[in-house]
Amino acid sequence: MQFEGYCVKCRTKRTVTDGTVVKTSKGRSMAKGKCPECGTTVTRFLSAKESEG
Repeated sequence: MQFEGYCVKCRTKRTVTDGTVVKTSKGRSMAKGKCPECGTTVTRFLSAKESEG
């Protein structure tokens, strides 16, 4: 999955190409992947529409 998320270490938005969709303990969907520049984990919460498709 490809998504754009904010990398806290680089302090910019980065496009993550190898992300996966995971569920939190409370049931929310989020995209999770690695920053292409520094390798830090980048996450972004997804809406209901985004998590379906």
